Parts: sequence; C-alpha cells; structure tokens
Amino acid sequence: MEWNGRDAGNDQRRRQEGPAQAARQFAERGFLAVRLEDIGAAADVSGPAIYRHFPNKEAIVEATMSWVGERLLVSVDKAAEGAASPAAALEAMFMTHIDFVSKHPGVPRMLFGELQRSGETLAKRMVQTLIRQYEQRLRRLMEAGKAQGELSAELDVDAAAVLFIGTIQGLVMQSLLAGKVSRIRRDAPAVFAIYRRGIESGT
Repeated sequence: MEWNGRDAGNDQRRRQEGPAQAARQFAERGFLAVRLEDIGAAADVSGPAIYRHFPNKEAIVEATMSWVGERLLVSVDKAAEGAASPAAALEAMFMTHIDFVSKHPGVPRMLFGELQRSGETLAKRMVQTLIRQYEQRLRRLMEAGKAQGELSAELDVDAAAVLFIGTIQGLVMQSLLAGKVSRIRRDAPAVFAIYRRGIESGT
C-alpha cells in the first residue's frame, strides 16, 4: 500500500498517521532505535512510499512536533475554558498537560533525543515557538488572577510561567528515569498544590 495521488483521502489520512505512529514508536523503542521504515510499517505504508512525504527522520520529527503542538494547545485551551476561575484554569491546564504526556510518552523521549543534537534545528525552533505560545496563555491567566485578587498582587508572571512549564518538565524527566509513566499522574496533584500555594493571594 503506497501513498499516491490516486486516493487523496487515504493519502492525507496516512500522512497524518505518520506523526502519531512516530510518537508511539518512540515510546515503545526509544527515539534512537526507531527507523523511518519502522514508522512507515506501523502506519501501513510499505516500501519507499514513506520517503515521498518524509524524506528523512528529521522530517518526521518536525511533523510530529507540529502534531503534538497543535493537539496540546487545543487540549489546554479547552481545559482552561471550562474552569471557574484563573487559578482553576491553571490547574486544569497543568493536569491536562500531564494527561497528554501520559498518553504520548514517546514525545518527551523524541524531544530529549532531538535536544542532544548540536546546532539549531527546525524541530528545536518549533519547540521554542510552542513554549512561547504556551507561556502567553499562562501569563494572561495569571494577570487575570491578579486582577481578581485570586493570585498574589506581587506575582512575577514571567517567572511563574517558566516555573509552571519547568515543573511539568521535571515530573516528565523523573517519570522517564523511573521507567514508570504512571508516576507522573500520581505525583502531579500534590506537586501542583505546592505550586498553587506559592502563587495564590494570601487573603
């Protein structure tokens, strides 16, 4: 079965499956062990057909990062919209992000593998853009929380946004080191409770 112009619907569907299958492969076998052919086989694409859309492993990494970024931002936005207050929205975003990582453990493995490469890459720039967009959302919520008196009036929203993301990254790293993805879900509620007490208003 090949990706070609004879069936545009299947062509598009399988091209979209590539990043999802890549994330699964990276989770199961590790970033460095996965070949482009393995991803193609998992997506039901045989032979050289996968190279028509993803000429090398870097291309599939870039496509996967785009796939991840879109879905993660949509997920946290939806979680924040349903919250009753800015602080509740921050907690909903935190837990949604944790849940996303738990469902796609191959993503951080892929990212850490990419970060080990020297020099600037498109994938690294995509991650930087994703983090900036994420931090913008956090800062807006934090400013709203300060305005409503829910968060400390002295809160440095830039630092608090960095710490929010860094806390998630720390949980992810610990779960990978422990080899237990379930650990991130277990630890996240108590960790966020400490973070929230640090940013809340004392009144």
